Amino acid sequence: MAGEDPSPTRVRRWSLSPSAYRRMTLLAALALAVIIVTGALVRLTGSGLGCPDWPECNETRFVDVSSTHGAIEQVNRLFTGLVALAVVLAVLGSLVRTPRRRDLTWLSLGLVVGVIGQVVLGGITVLTDLHPAAVQAHFVLSIVILTDALVLHQRASEQPGPYRPTPNRALRRDVLAASAIVGLTIVTGTVVTGTGPHGGDEDVRRFGFEITDVARIHSVTALVATGALVWLAWRARRGPAWGVIGEPHGAVLAALVVQGTVGYMQYFNGIPVPLVAFHVIGAVAVWWLVCRLTFATRVPVPRIPPPPADVLSRPQEAQPSRINR
Repeated sequence: MAGEDPSPTRVRRWSLSPSAYRRMTLLAALALAVIIVTGALVRLTGSGLGCPDWPECNETRFVDVSSTHGAIEQVNRLFTGLVALAVVLAVLGSLVRTPRRRDLTWLSLGLVVGVIGQVVLGGITVLTDLHPAAVQAHFVLSIVILTDALVLHQRASEQPGPYRPTPNRALRRDVLAASAIVGLTIVTGTVVTGTGPHGGDEDVRRFGFEITDVARIHSVTALVATGALVWLAWRARRGPAWGVIGEPHGAVLAALVVQGTVGYMQYFNGIPVPLVAFHVIGAVAVWWLVCRLTFATRVPVPRIPPPPADVLSRPQEAQPSRINR
């Protein structure tokens, strides 16, 4: 008909390049790392009950920054909203990424589940007046979510699997075992935190352990983790695998030594707040580097694309027969 556009109307579909989505996942991982540190600063400044209610700050105001403790706690809660936004963008980005990958979508949805769990745990922590078990669970879940975000970022930076180990399988198992011991060291550190003086408020309940006993257990696990990494270096230093894991392994070992030094300094100097804050930052950095080390132990196997359909359907040419003479 006259006056009609002969070309069909096309609906533009939003799309995201793999490089743009990779940057988006890095932003989510950084936000999740920062929120661990800001949450620790709330506890170290005694602001854990600056907002005694949840989700509102108190009985009269949803947002209240009239006191220093209240302002610190409120800023941390507001930053949680920015973290949630970064996580939502990671999920939406996985849906419009071109090409779309199911593994990235599932990993990003894991971030959503983790953040929801953090919101629930945050409310329980406040409503139980900063019970040390709730604070401990809050921190451990934060590390789990950060791990999910780092795996998501790594997967978004490479081709999809299947994967093969870069060193031999036995050495990869050793790396995973050493990483698990580092994780155990972080968990025992949360027990020290729940026993020590920085509970988020002066009158909150603490674990009924002797601080010297739990600090000694934490120190032993850190020494075992360091020893496992040293043994790993001795075993792999002359093989071809060292070219793959040598650099990330050295970074983990150096960070762990610095972290242990800070731990001893804070213990023998009365656990000052600045050193404890630096120790929390170190724990996040160590775990980030541990994840990087484990990622170096496997690589995706390139997939061979199938031949075009026209090649498969093309009849083969008849081969000339040979006549024996």
